[in-house]
Amino acid sequence: MEQPNFTENLQELMQRVGFTSFKSLSRAAGVSHWQILQLRRGKIGQMRLEVLVKLAEVLQISWPELVETFSFGSSFSSLNKTQPFNQHIDLLKQITDLQVEYERITLSMGQQREVLKQEFQRSSLQILESLLLQWPTAAHRAREDHQLAAVKILPLVDKPLQILLETWDVQAIASVGAEIPYNPQFHQLLEGTAQPGEIVKVRYTGYMQYDQLLYRARVSPI
Repeated sequence: MEQPNFTENLQELMQRVGFTSFKSLSRAAGVSHWQILQLRRGKIGQMRLEVLVKLAEVLQISWPELVETFSFGSSFSSLNKTQPFNQHIDLLKQITDLQVEYERITLSMGQQREVLKQEFQRSSLQILESLLLQWPTAAHRAREDHQLAAVKILPLVDKPLQILLETWDVQAIASVGAEIPYNPQFHQLLEGTAQPGEIVKVRYTGYMQYDQLLYRARVSPI
């Protein structure tokens, strides 16, 4: 029996999205050359759903379309028209099984995301515990006693914020009031002009995280 060959099917899909070689497709999808060969040989029923989803994504089609294209064939392939009916039934069962597995994986990933989200929220709330518990009382006292010095309640905000930033590895670019050389990569002028290297004054601090810029410090010329 002649071995199925879906190479033309794959090449047509690749051309639609600009892939010129199986190697580039393999690299973009993050799958092995062997998986690409399995697809070309019509052995899609032996491939993991994870691989099919990756290939479908880079080929810009849904994974059920991918399964159909490399199982029954499509409008640009007549190979499977001669396949016995019972083989079509087997392929339908494979598609159904894949659909069930896909839904299971999707549900599992959604549940994992929710668990991670809740864990993140709880850990953040633990860091901010003192602020959450004491700030409403301090704010109430400030509204009742207009003579209450703000410096007395600043630690309630400052300390939890510093702990949170340290926990997330967030560093301030410069402290407010600091006079530093102007660097347009990390600083944003609030007014006027300044040349790189000229001394400017920090009005609002900026932040970095893991060597990535989050917010540029806002500065003013001196």
